[in-house]
Amino acid sequence: MAFTAKDVMTLREKSGAGMLECKKALTDADGDMEKASELLRERGIAKAVKKEGRIAAEGVVGAYVCEKCGAGVLLEINCESDFVSRGDKFHEIVDSVAKVVAENKPADVDALNGCKLGNGTVKDYITNQTAVIGEKISIRRFVIFETKGKIETYIHMGGKVGVMVEATDFKAGAEETLHDVALQIAAAKPSYVKSEEVPAEVLEKEKEIMLVQMQNDEKNKNKPKEILEKIVSGKLGKFYQENCLLEQAFVKDDTQKVSAVIGSKFTVARFARFEMGEGIEKKSENLQDEVAKQIEAMKK
Repeated sequence: MAFTAKDVMTLREKSGAGMLECKKALTDADGDMEKASELLRERGIAKAVKKEGRIAAEGVVGAYVCEKCGAGVLLEINCESDFVSRGDKFHEIVDSVAKVVAENKPADVDALNGCKLGNGTVKDYITNQTAVIGEKISIRRFVIFETKGKIETYIHMGGKVGVMVEATDFKAGAEETLHDVALQIAAAKPSYVKSEEVPAEVLEKEKEIMLVQMQNDEKNKNKPKEILEKIVSGKLGKFYQENCLLEQAFVKDDTQKVSAVIGSKFTVARFARFEMGEGIEKKSENLQDEVAKQIEAMKK
C-alpha cells in the first residue's frame, strides 16, 4: 500500500516520533497507519529501555497545588539535554506527574511509578514519553505538603530552582508577602526556618570549625581556649543569619530581617527548595558532536 508525505506528517503528529522514523515505520507497515503506529510504539519503547543507563542531568523543577485535596507538590524530573528541558512537551510531562503526586500522595518514587496515569501507570507513561522525546526521562524526587494553611510556590528561570512554602495563621491580604518569602528562599538558600531548628550536631560542627579558624589566626591563637570559645559563640549569630530564613536580611530591603517583614501576617511552618540537577554528575559533550549523534540515531 502506497503512502504520501501527508501520511508521514499525520503519523508524526499522532506519535510525536521523528520524520525519518515515521517514514520507515510506514514503509515497513506497507502504508498501514495503525500498524505503523504500533511499530513506532514497539521500537520506541525498546529504545527507551536502552536509554535507561544514560545520565539525565538536565531537567525541570515543577510545582502543583491542589486546592481540592489541600496538597502542594514540588517535583524534579530530569532529562539529558537543556534543549529538551525547555520544551513545552517536557513541561507537560512534569505537570502531569505532579498532579498524580498530589492526588495519590505516594510515599516515594517507586510508589509513584505504580500510580495510575492515563491508560497505564506513571512508569508506563515515562517510558512512552522517553520514546517520543528521544531522551532518558527520570523522576528524581518530590515533596508533598498537606495542610489546612496556605501554600505558595515559586519556580525560577523556567524550572532551574523551585520553592514551596507552607504558612499557617495566614491573614487576608498577606499574599504578596508570602510570595516575597518564596523569592527569598529561592535567592538566599536558607536551610532552616528559625534558629531553634538547627540540630545540635550541626552547631557543634560549626563551633569546631570556627575554633580551628580562630586558633590558626595570628591575632587569636595565643588566647585561652575559654576566651576563644566565647568569641566562637558570638560568631554563631552570623551562621544563623546566613542559614535561618527568619534571621536573614530581606533580599528586597537588607535593612530588615525576614522576620520583621512577615510580622504577624502568618507563620512559616516549613519550606522546600529544589535546585535542578544538584548533586548529579553531568557529562561534558561538544554540541556539534551531540547534534551529529542525534542525526545519526534518527537514520537507524
